[in-house]
Amino acid sequence: MKLFRFGSPGEEKPGLVDRDGVHRDVSAVVGDYDEKFLGGDGLARLEDWAAGGLDSAPPVPDGVRIGPPVVRPSKIICIGLNFSDHAAESGMELPAEPVVFFKANSAYCGPHDDLILPRGGDKTDWEVELALVIGRKAQYVSEESAMDHVAGYALHNDYSERAFQLERCGQWVKGKSCDTFAPLGPLLVTPDEAGDINNLRMWLTVNGESMQEGSTSKLHFKIPYLVSYLSRFMTLLPGDVISTGTPPGVGLGMKPPRFLKAGDVVELGIDGLGTQKQTVRPAL
Repeated sequence: MKLFRFGSPGEEKPGLVDRDGVHRDVSAVVGDYDEKFLGGDGLARLEDWAAGGLDSAPPVPDGVRIGPPVVRPSKIICIGLNFSDHAAESGMELPAEPVVFFKANSAYCGPHDDLILPRGGDKTDWEVELALVIGRKAQYVSEESAMDHVAGYALHNDYSERAFQLERCGQWVKGKSCDTFAPLGPLLVTPDEAGDINNLRMWLTVNGESMQEGSTSKLHFKIPYLVSYLSRFMTLLPGDVISTGTPPGVGLGMKPPRFLKAGDVVELGIDGLGTQKQTVRPAL
């Protein structure tokens, strides 16, 4: 299934894409795509209903805002330096264990919402990433059972203010958590429809110029390992987002480095997971 949410920020309703690509409003049968829905039998019940009832659900009108595909998660966990070629362009060695950092969930937003530059930052950078959403509570799970805890996959742009991240001391979270720095979606795609998750094309452009081209085949730490690894250190709750890393082509790695400015347009996508488009706005 391909799930999405639509409507004004904070007032989104659940939707589902039918077999013909029509976006349909399923709020009459689903409350929302939240922790209770994902952690219970919500996906199974929705799939059963959709087999016979989806065509009766009203289409979502054109032009309606698309929100993030799940309700704001309890945590957004990111994995750094998970592509060998991205680690090289960053001047860092490939880590022996996953580099783990968080994005504040207040950074969470829709896939086409504007990117707002932060006050005091002048080095805002882009990162196209494959994210997964947890579907079952996970504590000390094995790699063999890890995929039983995955609800689906989504496109994520892990925006980073490099000055805050690398020049202001402390943890990376400061450079990762500015408002609008975690656009997710447009879709949550269940594993049965996501294709070969270990071989999906990833891309990102700025003002139409290609910046990132990569593939999930280059992930150093694979998804089952990441779910198992993280579950050793924290409980993963339904709806939690894990963003798995970015391929090369970020602004920081360019010579000279290149960062975003007001008026820029960032577009990105991963095969089968949809596309995003953000217009960069000046600091408020």
